[in-house]
Amino acid sequence: MGPRVVHRLLRPVTLTLSLVFVFAVLLAAVCAKESDYYELLGVSREATTREIRQAFKKLALTMHPDKNPGDSSAHEKFLKVNRAYEVLKDEDLRKKYDKYGEKGLDEQQGGRYESWNFYRYDFGIYDDDLEIITLDSGDFEAAVNSGEIWFVNFYFPRCSHCHQLAPTWREFAKEMDGVIRIGAVNCGDNNHLCRRKGINSYPSLYIYRAGQRPEKFTGERNRDNLVRFSMQFITTKVTELWQGNVFTEIENAFSSGLGWLITFCSDTGDCLEPRTRQKLAGMLDGLVKVGWMDCTTQQQLCDSFQVTSGATALFPPGSSLDKQGSVLWLKTLDSREIYNHVIDHLPDLELLTSDSFKKKLAHHRWLISFMFSGRSASSEYKKLQAFLRNDHIQVGRVDCVADSELCQTLYIHKPCVAVFKGLGIHDFEIHHGKDVLYNIVGFARDSVHAHVTTLRPDNFPSNRKEPWLVDFFAPWCPPCRALLPELRKASIQLAGQMKFGTLDCTIHHDLCSTYNIQAYPTTVIFNGSSMHEYEGHHSADGILEFIQDLVSPSVLVLDPSSFTEKVKGRAAGQTWAVDFYAPWCGPCQAMMPEWRRMARMVSGQILVGSVDCQRFQTFCQSQGVRAYPEVRLYSGNTRQPDRFTSYNGWHRDAHSLRAWVLSSLPRASVDLTPETFRSQVLSGRDHWVLDFYAPWCGPCQHFAPEFEVLARMVKGEVRAGKVDCQAHHQTCQSAGITAYPTVRFYPNLGTRRYEHSGEHINSRDANTIADIIRHRLEKLSPRLHNTPKDEL
Repeated sequence: MGPRVVHRLLRPVTLTLSLVFVFAVLLAAVCAKESDYYELLGVSREATTREIRQAFKKLALTMHPDKNPGDSSAHEKFLKVNRAYEVLKDEDLRKKYDKYGEKGLDEQQGGRYESWNFYRYDFGIYDDDLEIITLDSGDFEAAVNSGEIWFVNFYFPRCSHCHQLAPTWREFAKEMDGVIRIGAVNCGDNNHLCRRKGINSYPSLYIYRAGQRPEKFTGERNRDNLVRFSMQFITTKVTELWQGNVFTEIENAFSSGLGWLITFCSDTGDCLEPRTRQKLAGMLDGLVKVGWMDCTTQQQLCDSFQVTSGATALFPPGSSLDKQGSVLWLKTLDSREIYNHVIDHLPDLELLTSDSFKKKLAHHRWLISFMFSGRSASSEYKKLQAFLRNDHIQVGRVDCVADSELCQTLYIHKPCVAVFKGLGIHDFEIHHGKDVLYNIVGFARDSVHAHVTTLRPDNFPSNRKEPWLVDFFAPWCPPCRALLPELRKASIQLAGQMKFGTLDCTIHHDLCSTYNIQAYPTTVIFNGSSMHEYEGHHSADGILEFIQDLVSPSVLVLDPSSFTEKVKGRAAGQTWAVDFYAPWCGPCQAMMPEWRRMARMVSGQILVGSVDCQRFQTFCQSQGVRAYPEVRLYSGNTRQPDRFTSYNGWHRDAHSLRAWVLSSLPRASVDLTPETFRSQVLSGRDHWVLDFYAPWCGPCQHFAPEFEVLARMVKGEVRAGKVDCQAHHQTCQSAGITAYPTVRFYPNLGTRRYEHSGEHINSRDANTIADIIRHRLEKLSPRLHNTPKDEL
């Protein structure tokens, strides 16, 4: 069966403007329950996660029931605010809310809150510190892989040691501001990220450098130790200049387009301390060279530089003491102030004009800053060339005031940064992330390798023959910004098979309206005349799964006729899982990608279908469907074709649904006792794969359906058994089992196996385990053929 085209059903809007206004007023007055979450928190729809958290904290400190003991409605009021926060801080929930409103959400979301003391003292420890960048799962990887050095504090809000460290961490951040990036990750809000990074105690402090393993700080947590530890990762050389090398060093740097920052040290005056020199070397790496001169031993050399006491100066390329004003003498010892002076003094990015733009971008990769004020948006942009030099990405700027026609042709109406990929002026991608250096650098590196194009009316793929994935988005929408890097990953994996583009609906309103775009992001696949809207996780894997499902559907779309034929008329032994849903139902939409994923996971074992109850309402009513989604399992018992089991589980993710449907199948594994373990496994003639587990173990319960899948996969080749280590502790102990679940392979080697403890398999994936076992059996095959029969 080919891909099914999904059409959205929209009711025409016929209300007049005045009627809409009256309705809105009445709705606000009568149904406070439907209050807009953004309005409840007092934030705009484009608010960042940090702004949402800060707004909620202010409300929590005044509205919390603990602060309003005489107000009987305080609990209900705060529940609404808390629910708004819980939804808007989560990217997936925020998109569902933006698209479907409250009906698209779990009713239990935000039903619990903390004490007032928690919000006052434990909530968002570093939200108000400008030098400390709060990272979350959406921007962590881009930050630590940007090429800058990051020192990250993983903390937990309730951790007393984390609170004790906070003042020290703030002081340290101020001292190292501009030298390295100082970050913080709240593991209460980013539990999955912290677990993925192996964080198991708080606070955990790690140095991150692109392409290298993180380094953990294990010393005493005071400012001097933190500074000393972080400084060792700044490896940029500070050169001592003397008569034998000074002119060669300066000329080599000048010829490479680099200047020199030199501090002259004498018995009088001030020169920069060694630590300050090293800081500046790191801050200005790739922009200027940093060196020092000892005037007590090189007095004649210092005299030639017209230096008679301690001083510091910037020598730009081509500068000379003979050229008045070409050398910048600095009157400060503060590293941050010196850095700002140097950056301001460096030449601006190369200016491209209408005449040079097309020629320069035809065959080279460029990162272009489009300006509307006659100058670069940030002097920090001058560092981009140094960061991107090894990536062979040139950096320039366009003045959209002077070259307005060029910018209008590209539909660029405000300051932005874009990557042009060396394929002409129309193949480019605009950066919509944070306007900070690490984010721009990460974007540039990803974009030049990806195949995502910024779309406009003149290149929109409405009538293209090749398939396109188009992301309709708004730059202010956080879930949209989180999806963009995932699109780049997917475009690389699908290079040559599908093209990727993004359309900014705040600029191209009419084009977005043509396709009934009502929420952001909305991702649509155009395949000739067909359109398929993507519903699923904002991840490259989710997009790839969706496309795979379009090519080879895992869920059969059922109508009343095919339901009667295939489900009710199923063959003996066939089991069907059916999802009765309505397209307008938020929880149905949320479950849809999980349902498709589950279908692929049970392919070949269970048949999976879905019924659209908006389209076939009468049929669904005749089947007793009263709420959506209704998930039913029709087992292999053909004597009772109408008999089914409904899913009543709390979780609707693919793994939970899979475990439920597989539980209906006859077991392919067997339970082993100490006696059968000895007689059949250790002394028998079959190959065995065993799952040693404990009933109370959560990972064991999660692995149980996976082991059943494995048992069916290797049936006929290897027998599968389970050993309950709570009931048979001595057996597991003698087998050397120290953790649960443990998977062991016991091959029949042609000899008795009393002393054999099995071969450990370090995986919980059925396919991986099956591959390992089959590979092992292939190696054993010649040996088994040569074994004398009396040994078998």
